[in-house]
This record gives sequence, C-alpha cells and structure tokens, in this order.
Amino acid sequence: MLRTHTCGELNISNVGQEVTLSGWVHNRRDHGGIIFIDLRDRYGITQVKFDPSKNKDVWETADGLRNEWVVSVTGNVVSRPENTTNQKIKTGEIEIEVGRIEVLNKSKVLPFEIKETKSEETNEALRLKYRFLDLRRSELQDLLELKDKYIQYMRDYFHERGFIEVQTPILANSSPEGARDFLVPSRLHPGKFYALPQAPQQFKQLLMVGGVDKYFQVAPCFRDEDPRMDRHYGEFYQLDMEMSFVGQEDVFSVIEPLAINLTNSFSKKTIMNLEEDGRIRRIPWKEALTTYGSDKPDLRFGLEIKPITELVSDCGFAVFKGAIEKGGVVHALKIDGGAEFSRKEIDSLTEIAKGKGAKGLAYISIKENEISSPIIKFLGDGLTGQIIENVGAKKGDIIFFAADEWNTACLSLGAVRNECANMMGLKDKTKAAWCWIIDFPMYSYSEIEEGRIDFEHNPFSMPQGGLESLENKNPLEILAYQYDLVINGFEALSGAIRNHSPEIMYKAFEIAGYSKEEVDVQFGALIRAFEYGAPPHGGSALGLDRVLMVLHDLESIRDIYAFPKDGKGKDLMMDSPSEIEENQLKELYIKNIGIIK
Repeated sequence: MLRTHTCGELNISNVGQEVTLSGWVHNRRDHGGIIFIDLRDRYGITQVKFDPSKNKDVWETADGLRNEWVVSVTGNVVSRPENTTNQKIKTGEIEIEVGRIEVLNKSKVLPFEIKETKSEETNEALRLKYRFLDLRRSELQDLLELKDKYIQYMRDYFHERGFIEVQTPILANSSPEGARDFLVPSRLHPGKFYALPQAPQQFKQLLMVGGVDKYFQVAPCFRDEDPRMDRHYGEFYQLDMEMSFVGQEDVFSVIEPLAINLTNSFSKKTIMNLEEDGRIRRIPWKEALTTYGSDKPDLRFGLEIKPITELVSDCGFAVFKGAIEKGGVVHALKIDGGAEFSRKEIDSLTEIAKGKGAKGLAYISIKENEISSPIIKFLGDGLTGQIIENVGAKKGDIIFFAADEWNTACLSLGAVRNECANMMGLKDKTKAAWCWIIDFPMYSYSEIEEGRIDFEHNPFSMPQGGLESLENKNPLEILAYQYDLVINGFEALSGAIRNHSPEIMYKAFEIAGYSKEEVDVQFGALIRAFEYGAPPHGGSALGLDRVLMVLHDLESIRDIYAFPKDGKGKDLMMDSPSEIEENQLKELYIKNIGIIK
C-alpha cells in the first residue's frame, strides 16, 4: 500500500500509529544532522523526520532527496516538541518518525518554484508551458475543487426542481450567435463542415418541442473571439437551462435563488441592493444605459448619470447646442470629491471617453474657492449654477459632460464612471450587487453594414407584442422578452423567452434582412419543429467560469481552467494550434494556401 493516509489528515489523535504517506518533497531542512521533509499532496503537508541514530540507511536515502521528488514513507506518528508546533497547518502538532522510505520518482530541477510565496514572480508564459507543475500549487487545486463544488451544487439544485440533464451535440451546424464559429471539416462529406456550438441554443429549444419539459446542462461552448479578462479564448462552460410553458417571471423565480445561494454559500461577499421582497432588482435596458452608461452596470457604487438636455437646450455652448440640433443629448456625471483630479487624470479620462466614440469630455470642477472649467465662459454663471444645482454637486466635486447621439453619450460617460470608481476605490470587494437588465431592444443598427437593421442580442427571442409589433412598429422601438443577470459590472447570465411561432420567426428574420429561404437553410430543423406543436418556452445560460471569477475576485478567468489558453489563444503546454501534416489535409479535401495578405 502506497499510503494509508493523506498528507493533510493526521493530528494529535493519531499519535502512536504506524502510517504510510506518499507525496512530493515540498521542502527539505537539515537541523544538526536530523533531516526534516515537508511532504505534500493535494490534501496538505505533513512534516516527516529522518534521524541517523535510529536508521542510518533511511537517513542516507533522505539525504539525497530533492524538491518535487515523489516518495513514500512509513513511520510512527509522534507529537512535535511544544516549541516547534505549526498552527498554520492542520498537521502542525505532529510529525512522522520515518522507518522506511521508497523513492517512487525523481524530478529534474524545476523551471520555477512551486511554493505559493514565489509563484507570482514566475512569468505567466512559463507557468502555462509547464501547467502540470503549476497545478501542484494549492491555490489552483483549491480553485478546481471549488469549481467542482459549484457544479455539484447546481446539478443538485436543478435535479431537486425536476430538471433533466441532457447532453447536446458538439459537432453541430454553423449559426449566427454573435461570434465566429470554429469549423470542423467533414471527411465523409467533402467540402462540408460542422461547427462547434457557440451555445446549445437550437438543441435546447428542440428539446422543448420534444416534450423534455425542464432541461439543464453544464454545456461546453466554443467561440472564436478575442480573449479578455472575463472571457477565455475558444472554449468555456455555461450552466444552460430551458423550461416549457413559462414566462419571464417563471425563469427569474428559478434563477434568483440559485444566484443568491451561490453567493451566500461559496463566497465571502454580502449581497446588496435586493428589493424589499428579497428579489433581485430589475432595470430596463434603456434606463441602465441612461443612468449608468452600461447594460452591465456595477451597482456597488452610485455615480449616476443625469440627462440635462432640456436644461442646456438654449445655451450658447456650441458643442452642446450642436449635439442637440442633430437629435443628440447632453448628459452629466457628478463625481463626489473629483475636484482633486489632476490635469493628467482628467486627460486620461478624456481618452477613455474618446475610446467610446466621444469627441471630448467637458467638465466643471467645483474647487474650494473657485469654479474651474473651460466651458463656463460659454454657459454663463447663471446656467452653470443651474447645472450644479440640478446634479446636486457641491464643493470638492467635478461634473463631466457628454454631448453626442444617445448611445455614444451613455457609453462614454459609463466608461468614465467605471474608471472614476477604480481611481477612487469605490468597488467594494466585500459586496455582490446583482441586478437584472430587462426589456432589451429587439433590433439595432448593424455595426458592420451602415443603415442595416440587425438583431441586438439573441435572434431567437420573442418580441414583446408578438407579430403585431413586428408588422406595425418601428423595428428600433420593438422590445424583446430578453434579459441579462449582472453582478459587479459583469454579465453573468443571458436568456430570453423564445420565439416558438414559425410565422413570427420568419417575420423577425425578414426585418433583419433574411429571406424565407435563408431562414429555412440556416434554421430548418427549428422551423420544422415549430410547425408540429411547439410549446411556449424560455431559459437562460449562466457563465459558470465568469461567476467564479467575480465572486472570488480572480485577476483572470484563465485561473478557473485546469489547462487554459494564453492571452493570444495559444496552448503553450501542448503547443497548439499547430500545423497539420499534408496527408491529413488531403484526406479532408483541404489545401493550405498560406496567409492571404
């Protein structure tokens, strides 16, 4: 037997027992000829002792041990001398007097230190190349175990409510989910391709048509989009669910207790901003953009944006007047204590606003003895005073302004709001501020083709008002039964009540520029299914990895994965993506023509 116990379970109650432990040499110390080894496995560390006066051969073997060698030791559990106990670890009151040792495997000199205190000094690329070594750190093992507990909790939660876990296909068809597909060439069908699913969207809707009343899945999803802090490249996991015969409130009643329970059970954060009845706050999409400058607002702090278009509609400031005459708006953002911002900091905030499309960032700084601003001479003292009063500013505050079309004004001040919160330390890591964003627009103008109407979010959502809205309303004014669940400025979940009518689906896609024939080709299975008695249905998908990242304040979502890609989408350990042999390409009827410039 290679072990009778793990390295994290022995304590004072085990004194006198003979035990066998196996693990990695974490540390080695030589005190006056007696060798002490910290033996480590997934469960903890136990100190083992080699005394040359008791067993010379075993001591000589121990004398040759080096860090990260794998060994098995057998010996008696004894109490540590009182002045040598270690209260920082569970096994700190005992040690093992070793009588037998076996070296199970040796290790080369490591490319970096495993110890937690030195791991942060290691270059991330090196750690990812040797990820199998990096995984030995207790910090990463704890995260993998934590993710397992989240998944187990979620599975139990949905099973208790009558849901069935169903695995949907990985080799699927290409679908316009909003990101680029990963394509898989078919050997059996030359010239045709599968696509890895961006989400199991169509399949879960087909399950509803098939009578699977309540479905859920810990679903792998694949999207060829650029990585960022909260988005792992290529692949991610979501808690996917769908229900039949439901409305929006029914979905909320299932998801809200889950979000609240996950926060309370697994994190140290306190939930804030719940309604008096304990429900999570709901904010219409347009209100969220207007008030917070984002459709995923961080509500741990205030800093609300205020429209002042009517107040300044007749002012002499050309920037404000010009924006309003073009149908735009003027919004103001008051930052408490912001009068202390330096010129350099204001310039930095201006660049952030420009990054969202703004032409600049006007401001009024209310200092102790003066009101400082390049625009006061255009506004006049009277209007300046009215603006200050309207936004509730006082001495020590600064007011930023955006004058542009509505969307740009909202997003630019939203970005400034977020950065000011960072600068002023307003993002309380002890708080979790959940909120629903509801009433998303069904359509918006395409970002790719000027003047074209496109789906704002999920093309399979049911428009509010159904077919009548699609036939009679301005497409840009149609709202969808669509919703996101947000936490601390991150989208945690997205969902919708689905379109289950062929007639409504054809019309919805027609407005977005799709012909009936194109819909039949791309969504033929869904359309056919809807013609055979599809129930009303809806659901959501919760980003499992992103929720863990936010609730546990991780610096990157990559920390959640056992084997992550780097910031450029590469697997440095397995050296992928990699080139493929010519004969493999030939078998798939593919020719490598190189990079087209």
